[in-house]
Amino acid sequence: MLNENKTIDRRQFLGAAGLLTASIWLSPKWLYAQEQSPVIKIKKAAATAKINVTKLRGNISVLEGSGGNIAVLNGPQGKLMVDGGIGVSKVNVSAALKSISSQPLKYLINTHWHFDHADGNEWLHEAGATIISHENTRKHLAVSTRVDDWNYTFPAAPKGALPTVTFKDEHTMSFNGETLQMKHYAPAHTDSDISVYFPNADILHVADTWWNGYYPFIDYNTGGNIEGAIKAANLNVSRTTDKTIIIPGHGPIGNRKQLIEFRDMLVDIHAKVSTLKKQGKSVNEVVALKPTAAYDKKWGGFVIDPAFFTKLVYRGA
Repeated sequence: MLNENKTIDRRQFLGAAGLLTASIWLSPKWLYAQEQSPVIKIKKAAATAKINVTKLRGNISVLEGSGGNIAVLNGPQGKLMVDGGIGVSKVNVSAALKSISSQPLKYLINTHWHFDHADGNEWLHEAGATIISHENTRKHLAVSTRVDDWNYTFPAAPKGALPTVTFKDEHTMSFNGETLQMKHYAPAHTDSDISVYFPNADILHVADTWWNGYYPFIDYNTGGNIEGAIKAANLNVSRTTDKTIIIPGHGPIGNRKQLIEFRDMLVDIHAKVSTLKKQGKSVNEVVALKPTAAYDKKWGGFVIDPAFFTKLVYRGA
């Protein structure tokens, strides 16, 4: 079981989760210096990535290694997953699920539409899962969707990969003694983000509205924006206590103190970039002034580098 007071070293986490190779999927060197989309590269890496299983509390575990962090609620009624990872991780994700118990899979909740969270939908549906999501997740999965910053156009998902239970604002369901609470964020990382709260265990899965230890990606193609990301971070802080276990979309399992630090970082960088943009400076001029410098050592060493994050903030400032 996770020691709630123990901080997982970032590099140790990435290595254990098989993501040191996979982390290039959003790296600007791949976004801009390669003809091949990083989506293709990350899918190849995910095929052999190790899946690390960490037991939390209340029969809830986290699977790390196939795209975003996956939560699993296990019990006599079967298994429920929050996010399904990348489809090519099927063999290793399946083995990880079996290591938790022999109970069948019953439900899969998509926190948003991105491939590193929902690409496993089809095989998980075939394995028995009813898929639940916000209505915008189904909307994006059902059609061809472009993400310019990944240099990739996602084809429409097959019918079996589409959520069959959708909601607009909130959705509640009882399963294995928990009353799960799903809530839609205003557009933040995307326009389809939801949180999933397990009240008995006091565990909150906030998905990609929090990247623990990393600058986050913001998908402007499907409704994301920096101001919304800050509002989502504020909401996450308001819904947690020092006892709440918080599952980010990427990075180690965390706590409220770390979440507040992430929120404060977003607020400060947004303010600095907004000020420079209002002064009439171009995006390249703002990048050259390094408005993220005070945070780069902690947040800028993986995945999204300082220059790329500055460009994301500038776009929405």
